[in-house]
Amino acid sequence: MKRGNAEGSIYKRADGRWAASVSLDRGWRKSFYGRTREDVAHKLTAALKAKQDGLPVVGERQTVGQYLASWLDAVRPSLRPRTFSRYEQYIRLHAVPELGRLPLARLSPQHLQRLYASRLAAGLSPTTVGHLHAVLHRALAQATRWGLVVRNVASLATRPRAQRQEMVTFSPEQAGSFLEAAQGDRYAALYTLALTTGMRQGELLALRWRDLDLEARTVQVRATLQRTRDGFAFTEPKTTSSRRQVALTRAAVDALRRHRARQLEERLAAIAWEDNGLVFANEVGRPVEATNLLRRSFHPLLERAGLPHIRFHDLRHTAATLLLAQGMHPKIVAEMLGHSAIAVTLDLYSHVTPTMQRQAADAMDAILGR
Repeated sequence: MKRGNAEGSIYKRADGRWAASVSLDRGWRKSFYGRTREDVAHKLTAALKAKQDGLPVVGERQTVGQYLASWLDAVRPSLRPRTFSRYEQYIRLHAVPELGRLPLARLSPQHLQRLYASRLAAGLSPTTVGHLHAVLHRALAQATRWGLVVRNVASLATRPRAQRQEMVTFSPEQAGSFLEAAQGDRYAALYTLALTTGMRQGELLALRWRDLDLEARTVQVRATLQRTRDGFAFTEPKTTSSRRQVALTRAAVDALRRHRARQLEERLAAIAWEDNGLVFANEVGRPVEATNLLRRSFHPLLERAGLPHIRFHDLRHTAATLLLAQGMHPKIVAEMLGHSAIAVTLDLYSHVTPTMQRQAADAMDAILGR
């Protein structure tokens, strides 16, 4: 049966399959195929409705890989460099190899479940596969808004449950040993700030001297340093609460003053110094490579001090844990860390809650005279 040109047409091919086509703008036509007439009639009806509503007509030829590539191009300006890099890696390394050739219109929840299972079997952690799911969910939500698919199949797939890892932090004695071992290290002030302020590594490496007021003993967190495929990028903190002022300990101020004197000596001795105003720079004034910092300084420092092999980020966890264990109000700790809500702090550091509860019970005994 044939319809008017604007209504599309359905016909049976010589090979026995059914086909439907609809005319688009500029003389283009979109075709659909199926084993039965009812199948292609359903596809044609959906295409005509999309055309009437001014939406893109869903086609069978655009693959998942093609769509994800176009989606990455579309969202790149709105993403932080490191976020875009993670999205691109998840899609290039994990999604496209297994799903890339599938027609976007035929992607199903079962396809995603098989993808998640294969990635887990390949050794990825549930947390990483959960991040992959989140990226695909966001991409397919955009495809739904653009009218390229009828539904977001990621909403119907089950993401792997993340395994919460036990947090590793220094004890007060270990923290003291760490700072003692750091004395004389080129990055002693960096480690002191990390352990006494709970600042993130990217925030520390983005610090400029204008962000510090050593007389008032404060530091303004205004940026974070990220390494991308295009080089270093100084970006705004992720949230409003991350853009904050943090009070400095006297030990941190003393370490920063020693660090500044050492940096001035390096600057005078350097053949060419790139003045970026950075507090923590390499030997010629440029941003510090985080991987070099870990390999050449942080990890050897832990070995010299005989301390557990922890992540740099665990210095931030240590700062929060030590303060909460000493009875510091969680609201103050949340503000220091730049958390968006106190609930985030309490959830992350729930391992300190028993100590806080014991302190509360002891305080109640003192109030009641028992």
